[in-house]
Order: sequence, then structure tokens, then C-alpha cells
Amino acid sequence: MAAEAPAEALQELKVDEPAKPVGNGGGDEHDDDSDDDAADDAGAANGAAAAGAAKKKKKRKPKKKKKTPTSQTEPPTVPVSQLFPDKKYPAGEEVEYRDDNRYRTTNEEKRHLDNINADFLTDYREAAEVHRQVRQHAQRTIRPGQTLTEIAEGIENGVRALTGHQGLAEGDCMVAGMGFPCGLSINHCAAHFTPNAGNKLVLQQDDVMKVDFGVHVNGRIVDSAFTLAFEPKYDNLLAAVKAATNAGVAEAGIDARVGEIGGVIQEVMESYEVELGGTTYPVKSIRNLTGHTIMPYSIHGTKAVPIVKSNDQTKMEEGDVFAIETFGSTGAGYVRDEGEVSHYAKNGDVGKVDLRLSSAKSLLNVINKNFGTLPFCRRYLDRLGQDKYLLGLNSLVNAGVVESYPPLCDKKGSYTAQFEHTILIRPTVKEVISRGEDY
Repeated sequence: MAAEAPAEALQELKVDEPAKPVGNGGGDEHDDDSDDDAADDAGAANGAAAAGAAKKKKKRKPKKKKKTPTSQTEPPTVPVSQLFPDKKYPAGEEVEYRDDNRYRTTNEEKRHLDNINADFLTDYREAAEVHRQVRQHAQRTIRPGQTLTEIAEGIENGVRALTGHQGLAEGDCMVAGMGFPCGLSINHCAAHFTPNAGNKLVLQQDDVMKVDFGVHVNGRIVDSAFTLAFEPKYDNLLAAVKAATNAGVAEAGIDARVGEIGGVIQEVMESYEVELGGTTYPVKSIRNLTGHTIMPYSIHGTKAVPIVKSNDQTKMEEGDVFAIETFGSTGAGYVRDEGEVSHYAKNGDVGKVDLRLSSAKSLLNVINKNFGTLPFCRRYLDRLGQDKYLLGLNSLVNAGVVESYPPLCDKKGSYTAQFEHTILIRPTVKEVISRGEDY
């Protein structure tokens, strides 16, 4: 932009008047030439103006619109809602009912009930697709030498990316994200272990690791687990548990009795044995662990599915959501609490409790706003910027407001494995919502 000259300098300038022409002829000739020159000057000016206008009218190239991703990245970072903009997420494995319930597949009334549950199915299928993509990446990349913290945070960050909810803004965790913390239970530890801050455990070549994590969308939790081992000597242990889980899934359905399902699971599980170090071990069902119903924003519902034969006559019903999970062990087939607690969840059945510690009150407010009744772990509190919260957390546990879930372990030296699927007992079919090409 040109600088403007000061006003005082303009006043000092003098401009001489032009000399008057002498004689008519000279004057006429000068006038004609002046007219021609003026015309030329005007034409040049107009031409320059036109050229300038032409330059101004030159169209700018439109900015390229960002393309919507059509495939997933490696590692997974694209929200699945962008990969499926029409919200038509892949269905799980749909299995028709048998015997007296076979009619449900084509019954118009049952099909109508299925249709009015469209939002329910969309949420569950989105959560299941996130679980599949994250776990399959984990199966490709987890290797001995990685820390458990690195593995857990990799899985959890993948879930947050694919649901599109990082969980840092107040209440964001409640919209979508982790259904419960990523469990990484090693060897004789069967469940409920995730590393707390500062944990330096490293995955070893000879380890058997259970990977159990949940994904939720609007409180609809998909709960699914698998086991990783890097030595072929554990193949039979993993095969036993996978077969037992699939047998339980096959038996599940409307009017199925959970005690009978447990009997089938145990029979399949205990038909396997595994040889370790020259000793043959029978694979045992862990009798004090069970599958369970899943409720909105609550991972453990009111019904349990045992993995050993029992007299429990509880029936599965239309509309139920079940986690069918089985655990096999080379040890006693019985687990006990062992080690530092990492998993917690607010107890939804507890009313108002008089809390004396201000730190407990403050922490409960954080839990209510960010997790509700969804399970969480200490790392999630760290991530939200909470510190020096252990006293308050223990106070909430002692008051019964928050439930703690210690690691569950069989005897030391034994090995345990786990596989798990979430199934929807729909009006028309049973849908194994978490089924994938991997298991």
C-alpha cells in the first residue's frame, strides 16, 4: 500500500499556467494535435482499465474439498461413523432360533418388534465394528517386549478414535468410548487386571495373555475377549476355551436354561488337555466365573451364565443381551482375589450416602459426570487430571458407593485362557454381535 504524502508539502508546490497559442493557424493545428493525443491517451487508459478488469475477473480455482475416508488407516484412526455415513453397520452373525421358536424368523409381529428397535441395533453394531477393527489391529501388532501399559493404552486410544469420542470433555465418555477398561491378565491371572500408573510389566514370549475390553455407544456395551499366546504348546488350552465359548453361544437363545448351557460349556472345555513341560494337564472350567447379562451403562446385569453344570433354571428371554464368556485353566479351576486393584465401577443400586471426606465428594462428582455406572480404572482418573484421589476413592469403596474389582487369579504356575462374545436375543434371531473373522 502506497504511503500518503504530508499536506504541507502539497501547499508549497507551484504549477505554471500553459502559454497561450500565437496565431489562429498555429492554434488550430495545436488544438487538432491535442485532440488526437487526448484521444490516444484516453484509448490507452481505457485499454489499461479493460486489461485490469480482465485480470480482476479471472476466476480463482475452487478449493478442493476434503475427501471423506472410505477405508481404515493403519493403525485405526478413522471413526467408523465416517466409514459408514448411512449408519448401516455390518450385522453380527445372525442365527435362527430352533424348535418351538423357529417361527420367530418369519413372524410378522416379531419382525415389527425388530424394526422398532432400529436405534438399539445401530448403536450395538457400531460398537461391535469398533471392537472388531481395534482388536484385529491389536492381534496383528502385540508382541513380546511391549509393556502392558503400552498395549492397554494403544487399544483404548484406538477405541476412542474409532468412536470419535476422546473422553476428555466432561461427559464425553458417556456418549461413546470405552465400555470398561482394557484387561490384560497374564498366565494364572484370569481377569480384572489392567496396569495402574507406573506399572512396568513387560509381555514375555512364554506368557498367555487375556485381552478383554468393552466398547459402548450410547450405553450399549459390546463385551468381547480373546487370548494371545506366542508358543504353540498353549494351542490346546486356547482351542478348548474357544470351542467352549462357541458351544455356549450355540446353546443360547430364547427359553434356554442357563444351568444347561453351563453343562454343555463344561463338557466341551474339559474334553481337552494340554502338555506343558512333559506333564499333561486337564483343562478345567473355572467354576466361580460366569457369563452375564449386560444392561445399558452397566456391564453386569441380573442374570448369570455358569460355565459348569448347575441346577440354575433361569431362562434367557427375548430382549436380553448376554456376554457368553468362558475361562479354562490348567490349575485348580477356581480363582481368588490377588494383587493391586485397578478396576472400579459406581454401584447403581446405592442411594444417597453421607460422605465426610471432601475428597470423596469431589471424586464422586467426577465419576458421576464422566462415567456414571460404566467401569473405569485409575489411569482414566489420571487422564482427566485427577491427582491424590486414592484416599477419596477408598472412602467411596468402603461406603459401598463404588465397587472395586481386584484381579482374579488361579494358583501360581497355572495358565488360564478366555474367549467371549456378546449376543443379542432379538425377537426374530439370535445375533452374535461381536463375531468377526478372527473368532
